[in-house]
Amino acid sequence: MRFRANIDNVTTFARIMQTVEKIQKKCIIRFSETEMRIICNADPSGNTVQIWSTIRIEAIFSSYRIQSNSNNEISLLLSADALSQVLRPLTLPGISLEDVTMKLAKKNDVPVLNFEIATASRGGRTVRVSHDVRIDIMKPQDVAELKEPLCPEPDVHIVLPPLQDIRPVVERLRALGDVVALRANRSGKLQISAATENAKIDVVWANLQNPRIGEENPSQEAPAENPDPERMYGVLLRTKSLLQFLGAHVVSTTTIACVCHQHAMIFYVYVGEVADAGGVLTFFLPPVQD
Repeated sequence: MRFRANIDNVTTFARIMQTVEKIQKKCIIRFSETEMRIICNADPSGNTVQIWSTIRIEAIFSSYRIQSNSNNEISLLLSADALSQVLRPLTLPGISLEDVTMKLAKKNDVPVLNFEIATASRGGRTVRVSHDVRIDIMKPQDVAELKEPLCPEPDVHIVLPPLQDIRPVVERLRALGDVVALRANRSGKLQISAATENAKIDVVWANLQNPRIGEENPSQEAPAENPDPERMYGVLLRTKSLLQFLGAHVVSTTTIACVCHQHAMIFYVYVGEVADAGGVLTFFLPPVQD
C-alpha cells in the first residue's frame, strides 16, 4: 500500500477540513485514483449532521500516486481536528509555502499521514517541518458497510443566499429556542422561522433561483412544475445542526438546498463555481420530529 501527493491547493483543503471538524471529531477520508471522499457518517443516535463529499484529485493535489490491493483505493479514519491543525497554519498571512507533501508512513509501527512542509524564511532560506497525523487504515469490509442516507426525491431545490449572510440570522434566532423551521417554495422564496409561546420571527428571502439538479448547469432556473408554486415545503431542524452546517461558508461558492418535506434537508456545497466545481460537499440534516 502506497500513497503520496503534493498539496497544491492548501487553502481549499484547509477550509474543507475546517468545515468538517465542526461536524464531527473524526472523519473518514477515502482516496482513489480520481477522487477524495470525506465522510462524516451518523452516530448511533441518528441525530447528527452527516457529510458525504466528493473532491476531484486535480482540484487539490498534483504528483498524485496511489497503490493498494483494493482497486487502488485507501480509506483512512482520522481526527478531523488533528488534520485541520496541520493545514490551518499554512494559510496564515506571511507564510511563504514552497512545497507540501502528504504520504502514508509508519512511525514506531503506528500508521500515520505524514506531512513534509517546506517554507521560505525571510532570509530566503528553505525551512522544512514534518507533522504526523495518526490514522487507522480501514478494512475493505468495513468500507463496504458505509451507506449514504436514503432520502425521498426533494420537493424543492433552491439556491441559497451566501451562507455568511444566513449564519448571523440563525445565531439571533437561537435566542428563541433550540429548533428552527426552514421552508422554501418553487417560486424562489426561502423562509427561516423560530417561535416561542409569546413570539414568532420569520426571516424571508425572495427571488432566489430554483435550479434543476443533475443537469449540466444547475444554476439555470427551472420552470415551476407544481400547480401551486407558492406552496411552502419545510423541515424542522435543530438550531445547533443548522449552525454546524453554516460553518461551510468558509468553502462555499454556491449552495443548493434540497427540501425533503418533513423528512430531511440536503445541502450541496460547491467547491468552486458550479459549472467547473472542484467538488461537492453534501450535508444531510435530520429532522426534529414535531
